[in-house]
Amino acid sequence: MIEQLTDFSDNVAAFRCTGQVTKDDYVRVLVPAIIGKLRTHDKVRVYYEIAEDFAGFEPGAMWEDFKVGIEHLTRWERVAVVTDVEWIGKAVRFFAFLMPATTKLFSRDEAAQARAWISA
Repeated sequence: MIEQLTDFSDNVAAFRCTGQVTKDDYVRVLVPAIIGKLRTHDKVRVYYEIAEDFAGFEPGAMWEDFKVGIEHLTRWERVAVVTDVEWIGKAVRFFAFLMPATTKLFSRDEAAQARAWISA
């Protein structure tokens, strides 16, 4: 499931992933929130937190994530990924160089620093 988080700057789209993340989660929650931010901001920041009970992404969810990222590639300003899931951390480090946005990886213990960084 993807939950949209509040209490961030208006130019930040913030999310927490829990349990199994599906394509429907992206279509119903993440994509509309991102599109809404892109309507009112030239550049958008993304805070993406992976909760302790995260169980994985279904393949359709990964495709939706890729699509929204590529479709608006030049409009990302900063991306903060908060996770202790090893494979996600490796993927973020591997693909970060492809993103024109400044991308930082934080552990779950560093969530407060991630929130401060994404809003600075």
